Amino acid sequence: MILELLIIVTAVKIYFIPLYRSTDFEVHRNWLAVTNNLTIDQWYHDTTSKWTLDYPPFFAWLELALSYIAKMFDPAMVKIENLDYASEMTVLFQRLSVIILDFVYMYGAFRCARFISRGNLLVFLILITNPGLIMVDHIHFQYNGFLFGVLFLSMANLFENNCVYAAFWFAMLLNLKHIFLYMAPVYVVYLLRAYCFTVSSKDGVHTPWYSFSVVNLIKLAATVLFVFGLSFGPFINQLPQVFARLFPFKRGLSHAYWAPNFWAFYNFADKILQHLCLKFGIPVVTQEASMTGGLVQEYQHAVLPTITPATTFVLTAVSMMPALVKLWHLGADTKYRSLSFARCLTLCSTCAFMFGWHVHEKAILMILIPLSYLSVLGKMDARFYTFMSVVGHYSLFPLLYPKKLLQIKIFLLLTHLCIVFYYLPILYEPKTKLSRKSAFLLVPRLTALQILYLCGLIGLCFYENVLHIFLGLDKTLPFLPLMITSVYCALGVFYFWVQSLDPTDWKFENKNVTARKELLIQFRDSAFY
Repeated sequence: MILELLIIVTAVKIYFIPLYRSTDFEVHRNWLAVTNNLTIDQWYHDTTSKWTLDYPPFFAWLELALSYIAKMFDPAMVKIENLDYASEMTVLFQRLSVIILDFVYMYGAFRCARFISRGNLLVFLILITNPGLIMVDHIHFQYNGFLFGVLFLSMANLFENNCVYAAFWFAMLLNLKHIFLYMAPVYVVYLLRAYCFTVSSKDGVHTPWYSFSVVNLIKLAATVLFVFGLSFGPFINQLPQVFARLFPFKRGLSHAYWAPNFWAFYNFADKILQHLCLKFGIPVVTQEASMTGGLVQEYQHAVLPTITPATTFVLTAVSMMPALVKLWHLGADTKYRSLSFARCLTLCSTCAFMFGWHVHEKAILMILIPLSYLSVLGKMDARFYTFMSVVGHYSLFPLLYPKKLLQIKIFLLLTHLCIVFYYLPILYEPKTKLSRKSAFLLVPRLTALQILYLCGLIGLCFYENVLHIFLGLDKTLPFLPLMITSVYCALGVFYFWVQSLDPTDWKFENKNVTARKELLIQFRDSAFY
């Protein structure tokens, strides 16, 4: 069954090779050329292309390794001066590189899925058919699947109580793509509590400080420092330049297409207030439509206070604190320790997505991927993923803006939803007769408000692809569909974030899985073997 699934999913990805690709395709082609032709002291200084290298060193080394293979396909591909070069062999190589590296994701998903005593095959299926990853990596073009595969390798080692190896793989991940720094507080809290304290507290509240192991702390620190030293060591004399590339705060609060987070509300409110002020002759800071101009740059809000990077950092850190405190206490409970880690990882990723600086819409995957893993561990998580799989994946639709891709986007989403809406209810209520009930009425049961909200996405899709153009607004208000999509999807993400703050179900009680008081996360014979 596993092999058949991998073949089918890989075949679909191969089918998408000749489709539309974004500017990220040229970004990575340029990085192949930069790393292949220049010495490492020039990698983070080169400005031949506007798509400069801005990923951590390990990813740069990966690009260098790929560039040697790329030469075999088309030597012109790795010439720095060949900007926007996209021969047929270049396209083939770039696409195949993503497909092949995706096997790291599939292996990581397999490693994590086998720790689930029930529903392991289902969660593997949900993970590898994620429509967001397919749209972003195999059409839009990026390497997110490979990166999430490394994350899963870290999580798998953590579930096995191999904390040093878990720290090693996560440090590797941070040096491949630094956006995963948002997950670092979860790792820090968990590893300190579960590994550096060798004795669990009896009540789960009071920390047994006497059991703190300096040796274990040194092991973790040495592992992380070794990885970072290996990564940044060759660039020791140019660290300011490297960090300037990695953290370009000049890009502004929001991306050109607003991510569906709190700042979408904030920007939208500012636009409304700006319009009202101009209508009534009230002075505003700026009259330009800078936030809706499709540019990636710093800008000022017209009426509301302009947000700084420090503000977003504080809001993100504060919003994470309740989950991290809860994880610290549950870290003393070996029965639910690993499960609590997965829940906290999802929640902190949501906090970062909601309040972070210059959050890309693609970062929604940092919520959806770990949440999909949790979907088989409890009714509440299944309900959350059922809801968020619609909202989060629909929020990615504008990335693939050519109209000819609409059918493909809808097909990918509906295919995934068929799996989610059909098999998750069977997992929790195996005796349910699906022929007699609507999928929406099954477990995981969605509320009437949730169903109404999701139905609103159908109207939004109709407006964006039909009505907006019919009314002729595509010429005068071209950004309007994007703004509406961002704000409407932000409502769903915000709703999920508020609901997930409730810690009452952090122990993942489920009558079908824990009736015999067994651990949910454990290695045992399963559908994989």
